[in-house]
Amino acid sequence: MRHTTMKVLAVFAAASAVATGTAVTANSTPRHGHGDGGREIHNVIYLLGDGMGRTHVTAGRERYYGAQSKLNMEKLPYTGAVATYAVEKGSDRPALVTDSASAATAWASGVKTYNAAIGVDSYEKKRVTLMEQAKAAGFATGNVSTAEITDATPAAQFSHALLRGCQGPTYSDAACLPKDADGSYEKAPADKTLITPIAEQIARNGTADVVFGGGLARFEPDDQKALQQQGYQVLGSFGDPKLPAQSADSQKVATKADLDKARGKKVVGLFNRGNLTVEQAKAALPAGAPQKQEPTLAEMAKKSIDLLDGRSRNGFFLQIEGAQIDKRSHANDAAQTLAEVKAFDDAVKAATDFAKKDGHTLVVVTADHECAGFNIIEKGTYTNAESLAPPANTDAGNTANNSRPSRATSGAKDPARSTGIANGAGAGAGDAKNFAPATFRTPDDPRGVKDGSPDASLWLTYLSGNHTGADVPIFAYGPGAGRFAASQLNTDLYGKMYGSLFGRAPRG
Repeated sequence: MRHTTMKVLAVFAAASAVATGTAVTANSTPRHGHGDGGREIHNVIYLLGDGMGRTHVTAGRERYYGAQSKLNMEKLPYTGAVATYAVEKGSDRPALVTDSASAATAWASGVKTYNAAIGVDSYEKKRVTLMEQAKAAGFATGNVSTAEITDATPAAQFSHALLRGCQGPTYSDAACLPKDADGSYEKAPADKTLITPIAEQIARNGTADVVFGGGLARFEPDDQKALQQQGYQVLGSFGDPKLPAQSADSQKVATKADLDKARGKKVVGLFNRGNLTVEQAKAALPAGAPQKQEPTLAEMAKKSIDLLDGRSRNGFFLQIEGAQIDKRSHANDAAQTLAEVKAFDDAVKAATDFAKKDGHTLVVVTADHECAGFNIIEKGTYTNAESLAPPANTDAGNTANNSRPSRATSGAKDPARSTGIANGAGAGAGDAKNFAPATFRTPDDPRGVKDGSPDASLWLTYLSGNHTGADVPIFAYGPGAGRFAASQLNTDLYGKMYGSLFGRAPRG
């Protein structure tokens, strides 16, 4: 299949919604939900920290504000938990650990699906998304991320793909077609949207009025032309048709200055050719570095709210993702993980500050899954991975009792696996075999205590480099927020947000 033939495909979100039988037409008047105290809900802002588990939240609080304080998200009045499991392809059998694609599809479309699926169920059937429904009903819509905007989490609100890797700019079977049990590629589906690169879909379906994030290299000059023909203000440049496509010389990333000046009713700004720069790394760059011109997530959140507010008599629906919590957790980089939790929490503050003034905005804060088994361990201790042998059971007569493991106070560490504090400056700090905890000072520590020292009070470790199946926290503020104070499935979030926007449960 040639990429040139894919470009002629027209991708219309409203038509997709009608096909599923759950569409809200553009001519219908949404009946807004009523929340706590009978206040009408005009807007929904849905924020997610990718990979952010309960420990990420706790560690972020202790690191930046101290044990007795709270992150902005923890100050929200309603809290609950979300179960995140996916299902196996072609069935309803649970797959206990989800990826971002299936998790995002769950809250965007209300269905459990297989890992790597975007906007389709486990049987590869396209499912309408909440953002498509909101757009078709006349709401203003926005999608913001610190990842490539074609990446799984943002993509699940405004595209449909059999595989999350089908991002673009060019089509390939390897990126876009799942494999059968014998290892061969599946037959191309009748609905060619499902194998259309996600960048092409975003540029043509008009589902989100405001699009901020990374991923410029996924797009081509004709994508910019398609956007501009729909009335979008495109910040930066998707490339010069006369120069090689996707080259750094051809394309121009948007900047914070471009963001500040944006005034259009529809705006697209891509601030990096890939993912946006991790905040801690950006802070360490020299003043003239191009990455210094990238906006923070909080700045993108504020601007997107400013652009969307008041643009529609119905209100707006906005999704905001802090993607780098997950990406730095995969790398087991505790220092950058914590900084990204803080950056995400700053965006939560931007959203809730607006909601408090507005009085008709529901704010929901959660995660797609936990990443890497982040743990807070006791100061001065170490992990089983560092030891010469696992701790022995102290009560041989009761195998269930391992609450008092026998571990020598000296000589029990394996010098090949632990040579110092992982994020310290001493020996072993850069050793891939070093399983030592990362340590950080907190506001509760005595003056003079430094990160990376044994005296720092916050000791952190990782269980793995991948996702886990742990439930994730959820926080909510505003009218209707109380309905999220529950233990719930991630698919339940779709129905609750739909009810907030339209005043009724979704059909089907």
